[in-house]
Amino acid sequence: MNIDAFIDNAANFFDQLVPVATDDELFASGYLRGHFDLAVGTLQVAAEPFQVDELIQQVSSSLQHAIGQGELSETDQATVQNIWQQVQQLAA
Repeated sequence: MNIDAFIDNAANFFDQLVPVATDDELFASGYLRGHFDLAVGTLQVAAEPFQVDELIQQVSSSLQHAIGQGELSETDQATVQNIWQQVQQLAA
């Protein structure tokens, strides 16, 4: 899958969660979308072509750093990781 399709699919996934997600899932998806969008922006600013695996690595690193800083409770960590796994499957 090309990077543009993955980014579009992820954006659609996040948007489709809004009407059906629980409050916890909405928080987690919004939190994750922030990390996702930041990673996309960071990679785009570099003005170098990038691939899906680079974006996934960037988001994963950002999430690990945030979790290491204590930004999320254990419950929120699990919810964010669950949603992140679903987003990564969109690349398959």
